[in-house]
Amino acid sequence: MQVSVESGEGLERRVTVELPAEQIEVEVTKRLKQIGRTAKLDGFRPGKVPMNLLRRNYGGQVLQEVYGQMIESSYQEAIQQEKLHPAGMPKIEPKESTEEGLFSYVATLEVMPEIELAKLEGEIKRPVTEITAEDIEDMIKKLRKQRASWNSVDRAAAEGDQVKISFKGMVDGEAFEGGSAENVDLVLGSKRMIEGFETGLVGMLKEEKRTIDLKFPEDYRVEELAGKPVTFEVEVSEVAEEVLPQLDDEFAKEFGASDGVDKLKQDIQENMERELSQRIKARIKNQAMDLIFEQNKIDIPKALIDEEVEALRKQTREQMGQGAGSFELPAEMFEEQARRRVSLGLLIGEIIKQNEIQVDNDRVRETIEEYAASYEQPEEVVKFYYGNQQQLASVQNVVLEDQVVDWVIDQVGVVDDKTTFAALTEQG
Repeated sequence: MQVSVESGEGLERRVTVELPAEQIEVEVTKRLKQIGRTAKLDGFRPGKVPMNLLRRNYGGQVLQEVYGQMIESSYQEAIQQEKLHPAGMPKIEPKESTEEGLFSYVATLEVMPEIELAKLEGEIKRPVTEITAEDIEDMIKKLRKQRASWNSVDRAAAEGDQVKISFKGMVDGEAFEGGSAENVDLVLGSKRMIEGFETGLVGMLKEEKRTIDLKFPEDYRVEELAGKPVTFEVEVSEVAEEVLPQLDDEFAKEFGASDGVDKLKQDIQENMERELSQRIKARIKNQAMDLIFEQNKIDIPKALIDEEVEALRKQTREQMGQGAGSFELPAEMFEEQARRRVSLGLLIGEIIKQNEIQVDNDRVRETIEEYAASYEQPEEVVKFYYGNQQQLASVQNVVLEDQVVDWVIDQVGVVDDKTTFAALTEQG
């Protein structure tokens, strides 16, 4: 077998493989003889069919099978011989040989990039904050709003009230699709409607009608309406004010705190501290990943990007639920995200390899116990992870990434960045 490699654009390689035609003929003849032992042709007993008839009847099929298997085996041998690391499946094309007695083909493929890691520069900002009594009170208020009720009132609607409305929208004097509704509940200030609609209802009374002249935003999701003037005829059939539940033991029980309000506040603080820890860790990790990605520009095999795009497409379709399969999401939507994920995957792998980073099993245990802490029977969750190799491997990968983050911090250092819990959660 003769092998030659030609470099194409970027990571593309063209591998030409030449095989002796005699070798192929030997294999074809061998298989035809095997077929001949059981082949049934008119006028001949099994095992007595002449070779020329076997070739005429089965030769084409056998030749294709032999070609396929010899290409597969010789391709693997060729890339090992040339020390190539393919990034995906090759494109195989037959080639007319320059020498008689040879069978040739060309395998076009992309190879994995050779990565030379850059020395990282910059710094990691570590958010520094604490959970205050005010933070806990804000969270309790959110919980009370989740259980809020609405009481009808005989007064003008104000910001924060809920109004029941019927409305009809007109553009150029004509009603438009989706511009009308009957008996819809709307909280003023919720920003569910276009800008100006909700503020235009402030001060309205029950059974009052009002005409509101507005304009659709220039970037409105319905292109035909974007930037156009619109008139809404609105009638209010009810005005209701929000009533928050009392903060008492009964309220606490609704959130699993059977020992009362003090236990609820304790549970809230513990949950917020866990969330705070997770968000600080995530913020540091995102900065570390940004430094790795931005300071190590590498060629990425298109095959890996395409594969990641398809994975993101599938994930998005699943998140969108039923009906998502009725249209195809464009690949362009996912290319930038796919490129970043593939690049980081290669770079993280190279950092782990060059620095001989081994997974820290103690940290794996700690991570699993953190996951389990929010469940009623955490010990069962821990057993589940250690009893499921796939789940355990996913945690090990997370820990390895955390260890890479530690490596980044060792390279660039970390500085404290004072903030508040509210600011940290708002920024995501």
